[in-house]
Amino acid sequence: MDGNSSSPNSSLSGAVKFNEKRISAVSFSGALYHFGTSGISVAVGTGITHPLDVIKVRLQMQLVGQRGPLVGMGPLFVQVMKNEGPRALYLGLTPALTRSLLYGGLRLGLYEPSKYACDWAFGSNNILTKIASGAFSGAISTSITNPVEILKVRLQMNSDLRQRGPIAEMRRIISKEGIRALWKGVGPATVRAAALTSSQLATYDESKQRLVKLTPLEEGIYLHLAASTIAGLVSTIITSPIDMVKTRLMLQRESAVGNYKNGFHCAYQVLRTEGPRGLYKGAFATFARLGPQTTITFMLCEKLRKLVGLNAM
Repeated sequence: MDGNSSSPNSSLSGAVKFNEKRISAVSFSGALYHFGTSGISVAVGTGITHPLDVIKVRLQMQLVGQRGPLVGMGPLFVQVMKNEGPRALYLGLTPALTRSLLYGGLRLGLYEPSKYACDWAFGSNNILTKIASGAFSGAISTSITNPVEILKVRLQMNSDLRQRGPIAEMRRIISKEGIRALWKGVGPATVRAAALTSSQLATYDESKQRLVKLTPLEEGIYLHLAASTIAGLVSTIITSPIDMVKTRLMLQRESAVGNYKNGFHCAYQVLRTEGPRGLYKGAFATFARLGPQTTITFMLCEKLRKLVGLNAM
C-alpha cells in the first residue's frame, strides 16, 4: 500500500514542478532572460566574427555574371587592408549588432517554445519536430529584421557609405529605391534563416543528446564545444548557396549587380553564367565565420542561461 500510494504523490509532485517551470518560463522575467541571453550571445558571436562576414560578402560579389579565377580569402583580406584600411573590416558593424540582438534573440528564443508546441500538438519531440521548430523561428525572425540586413550588406560593400551612417543610408534607400527595397532578398533570406536555424539548432540539440549517450561527455563546456562545432559545419554546408543568392539580391541595383527577378532566377543565372562553383563563392569564409560564431553563440548562451537560472538548451 505504501509503495502504491507514494507513486501518485511523486507523480503529482513532478507535475507541480513541471507546471512551475512552465509558469516561470512564460513570466515577464523568464521571457526577458530567455530572449535576452539568446540575443546577447548571437551579438557577441557576430561582433567577434564580423571581419570574416565582410570578406564573405566581398567574395560572393566577385565576377558577377562571369566565369574566371576567383580571388581567395587571404589575398582579398590583404587587398581590403591595403586599399581601405583595417576599419573596412568593420563596415556595417552597427546594423549587424542591432540585427543580432533582435534576430538572434528571436531566432534562438522562439526555438524552444516552438519545440514545446510541436511536442504538445504531435506528442513527439524527434529530429523532424526540431527541424520544423528551427525553420519556423528562423523564418519569422529574418522576415522582421530584413531591413537591418539590407543596411549591413550595403555598408559592407561600400566604404564610402561609412561617413553617411546606417540611418542616412536607410533614408537614401527609401527615397531612391522605395520602401520595398528594404525587403529585397527577403525570400532567400527567409529560406536561408529557416535552413540555418533548423540545421544549426536541430543539429546542436540532437548532437548533444547523441554525444551524451555515445561518449563520456556530460553537460558542460566540452559537450557544448563539440555539439556547436558539428552544428557550425552542418549549417555552413546547407546554407552557403542560399546565403550567396540572398547577398546578390540584397545588393542588386539596376545598373550594377545583375537583374535577378527572384531567388530561383538568381540561382539559375549564377549556375548558367558562373557555374556550380558560383553558388559556393565565399563558402570557406562562411565556414570560417559561421563555425566560430556558432561555437561562441551556443557556449556563451549556455553559460548565460546557467547564470540566470534557466535550463540548458
